[in-house]
Amino acid sequence: MILQGTHCTGAAGKPWLVFLHGFSGDRLEWQLPEACLGDYPRLYLDLPGHGESAHVAVHDFNDILLNRTLLSYNILTYWLVGYSLGGRIAMYHACQRPKGLQGLIVEGAHPGLRDDDERARRRASDAHWAARFRHEPLEAVFADWYQQPVFASLTDAQRRALVALRSRNNGATLAAMLQATSLAEQPDLRAALAECAVPFFYLYGERDDKFRAIARELPAIGHQISHAGHNAHRENPVAVAERLAQILRLSIKDTL
Repeated sequence: MILQGTHCTGAAGKPWLVFLHGFSGDRLEWQLPEACLGDYPRLYLDLPGHGESAHVAVHDFNDILLNRTLLSYNILTYWLVGYSLGGRIAMYHACQRPKGLQGLIVEGAHPGLRDDDERARRRASDAHWAARFRHEPLEAVFADWYQQPVFASLTDAQRRALVALRSRNNGATLAAMLQATSLAEQPDLRAALAECAVPFFYLYGERDDKFRAIARELPAIGHQISHAGHNAHRENPVAVAERLAQILRLSIKDTL
């Protein structure tokens, strides 16, 4: 079993860009302006419980099937680009030191909780949300989901658009993925990330105070995205695409 995805070919000799979306998103979430990234071969994946990978069940971070999926596409050298949940999965993957990984770009993702009390609170919170996803209409659940403080920068119109988009999901598979990859179940990756040899870049929206602070805790080069909150690549896709292109151009040049 592998994760489902959409791939685009690129110039020979360039590494693949593998895009991982956030919770309740899908492979279409990372459709950035082609002009900036057209030379790179790209793979956009549906994570377990989402999109065409909704049938894929996982129990923890070790079940994500990323290695198997990359091999199925014959992807041997690659950069990971992940947002939120996808960024957490990307960081966890990088900490396993996979042979073909050449770089890591994360947007608005948490490296892990530091103590048991935080984990207990998060586990209880995610269990509450999971129960709602399983038993209530998704429109009602997402209407409340996007009232959480991390989404405070959204306008009413943006919030309504996200609720309508995310309500197309399967509540049961979302609930399973939410609990399997809860921040409560993720190890604190800060020390392991500090030992990773690959280039590491962290993007955050200028209105995303929480993840701006988290960026300062990490051994990564931080990049602020203007006119954006937590979901920077959705709120300002051109700026994110241009920043990705700049990062790749400079980083890959340095490795030649």
